[in-house]
Amino acid sequence: MEVAVVTGNPGRSAARPAAHPSDPDPSDPSFWRLPRPARLAAFAELRRRDAPVLCGQRPGFYALVRHADVTQASRRPRDFASAPGVTTPEPAGWAKAVFGNSMVNMDGAEHAGLRRIVARSFTPRLLAAAEENVREVARRIVDEMLERRPEDFVPSVASRMPFEVICDLMGVPDDDRAEIGARIDAASENVGVERGLRHRLRMPGRGLRALAHMQLVMARLARERRRSPRGDLVSALVCADVDGQALNSRQLGAFFSLLLVAGVETTRNAIAHGLTLLSEHPDQRALLEADFDTYADGAVEEIVRHSTPIIQFRRTVATECELGGHVFRPGEKVVLFYASANRDEAVFEDPDVFDITRDPNPHLGYGGGGPHHCLGAHLARQEMKALFRELLSRSGDLRAVGPPDLVDSSFDNRVRSLRFAFKAP
Repeated sequence: MEVAVVTGNPGRSAARPAAHPSDPDPSDPSFWRLPRPARLAAFAELRRRDAPVLCGQRPGFYALVRHADVTQASRRPRDFASAPGVTTPEPAGWAKAVFGNSMVNMDGAEHAGLRRIVARSFTPRLLAAAEENVREVARRIVDEMLERRPEDFVPSVASRMPFEVICDLMGVPDDDRAEIGARIDAASENVGVERGLRHRLRMPGRGLRALAHMQLVMARLARERRRSPRGDLVSALVCADVDGQALNSRQLGAFFSLLLVAGVETTRNAIAHGLTLLSEHPDQRALLEADFDTYADGAVEEIVRHSTPIIQFRRTVATECELGGHVFRPGEKVVLFYASANRDEAVFEDPDVFDITRDPNPHLGYGGGGPHHCLGAHLARQEMKALFRELLSRSGDLRAVGPPDLVDSSFDNRVRSLRFAFKAP
């Protein structure tokens, strides 16, 4: 395996021979099987390098690990493009043609036009209804938690909150939700996970079937809402009139898949990590419980920074440009490691410490800014605050029991399960 490091003159690349086996290499699947503290230490080592490191066998990718570099790459879409795809592997052209292209893989006018339709569909009335619904969903979930006393926090609480909120927001019928939830798990359970040949052959089919099913659900719902609009987001999207445009059924299906796979997974993992962090840091939990309204915003931001639900996205270099002491050339790949940027010592004092009073907290948990900053960031924050308010005020001695069961994924900081306990009031 070869690793190249850029030093000295930013216009020249100084090649280094084969890397020592102990050198950090996030392109190696074994890197993601390391304990999380070891991975964070490896990223700290990479941040100390003079310039981005080329990882993996050529062509490989350059690892952007510093807060400044990730932020700059996010805000320079003409230099660092999202197309043809931000995930690994990049989506196939035929899959985009059949299922529609996701906004996260678009650039320029195409991305701006679609994002504008979506943004304008979030009317003040829709947002007000969504905020009230978030509070109602949180109350209902905790009601059922206290009644049924489940043992696994992820399926009974953390997963339900974002899934039910998004389905309510979109207007998805109750009869479709159970199967959609199962399809989400099928589509996302092995993203970023090293798999054997048997699973590599099987999982693409499962993921495509999941996408196809969600497309069919959205196509049917779109037809119904065009005939009889309601006060939900699907109605707003398919009946929108932004420069004479609205979402067609395929675009709606792609957007719905993005909301479900991205919005549900990221928020559920942040919630699960949040319970673990508050359990491991009783002083921070006591501070939050003593004055929730004062510290809730800071707690949510620190949970997202500390856990970083999305570990990385990639970009393709579109023009010759300089960043972080290296000149990049068109066609090269870079990976934006948010998990590293959120522990950058140059930005965060004591970055490994969990501190809900941290201020400022310019984390990149929702992206590094620019045109692809997360559309759902505000909703995710609302969901976390509403749920933790209910959990902390209505159940005694709420805590994680043991460490979370984490998935060894290079893409997201996923929690498979988390045992928990509490005392009913």
